[in-house]
Amino acid sequence: MIRIDIVLDEAGILRSCTARGHANAGKTGADIVCAAVSVLTRTMVRVLSDKNGVTIRSDAPESGRLRLETEYTAEGRNFLSAAGEFFITGLASVAEEFPGNVTLNISERRN
Repeated sequence: MIRIDIVLDEAGILRSCTARGHANAGKTGADIVCAAVSVLTRTMVRVLSDKNGVTIRSDAPESGRLRLETEYTAEGRNFLSAAGEFFITGLASVAEEFPGNVTLNISERRN
């Protein structure tokens, strides 16, 4: 099971994402659920790492673990808001289609 925990700030903007575990929906290297989550998370890291006004910290210390944290300025706020919505919608779609393999938890952090 892949467990994904998303934290949004009071404006609904992505502040962190932690994904851990394995989907176990197929053979290693051919698991479409794992592939979907991996592509979404890796793409999010790459897109945000090149955007002015958005700072990210991310690491993937081992197979089956990824952590992403964001900070933003006024310049990057709208971009991160839109990118985060796209990212969460994609992860929610995977979790809805494969509920036995992925759980998605979204919470809000107040400052």
